[in-house]
Amino acid sequence: MPKIVFLDRDGVINKMIYHKELGIIDSPFTVEQFELMPGIGGFINKLHLAGWLVAIVSNQPGIAKDHFTAETFRQITQKMMRELALTNSYVDFERYCLHHPQAVINSYREDCACRKPKPGMILDIMREYIAPARACWLVGDGLVDVQAGKRAGIRTILLGKGDCALCQKMDNPETKPDFICVDLDEVLSVISQDSK
Repeated sequence: MPKIVFLDRDGVINKMIYHKELGIIDSPFTVEQFELMPGIGGFINKLHLAGWLVAIVSNQPGIAKDHFTAETFRQITQKMMRELALTNSYVDFERYCLHHPQAVINSYREDCACRKPKPGMILDIMREYIAPARACWLVGDGLVDVQAGKRAGIRTILLGKGDCALCQKMDNPETKPDFICVDLDEVLSVISQDSK
C-alpha cells in the first residue's frame, strides 16, 4: 500500500521571499531568489527511508499574475531538483496549480479544482497511486494547505509557529490541523509515529 507525504513548496521546500517593490512575501520570482529550506533534503531522505513517497502539491500563480514567465518557472523547478540531488534527495511526484481566479494572463484565469484549498491535486495523486487517505499526510505552512488536506480526507500538519490571527481561524474544524510543528524535525517525529 503506497504511503504518501504531500508537501507544499514555498515555505516548506524553499524559503519565502520579501518582494520589497510589491510589499509582499511570496514565492521566489527569479531563479536566483530560489533557496532550499535548511534540512529539507535530509528530511525527505528520512521519509523515503521510512517507506514514504513524497509529493509536492503547490499553488503557483506567479505566471498567472505576470510575476515571471513559464520558462522562469521551469528553471526554478530544475534548480530545486538539482539542489535536492546535491543532498541525494528527490521528490516522487509534483503537481502545481498555475491558475488564479483574478489572473492578469487570461489563459490562466480559472477557478479550478486543483487550486488549494480545493483538494484536486492531492486527490489526483491518491487516485493514480491507489493510496488510501489513512496512509497520507499533508505538510504545509498555511491554512489553505490544511483545508486542502482536510477536504481530501488526510491528516494535516501545519509547519511554523503561527500567530494569534491564525489561532483564531484554526478554531474552525475545516482549518484545524491535526498537528502543529515548529520545524521539520518535529514533523518527522509526528509522521514516524505512524505505524501504517
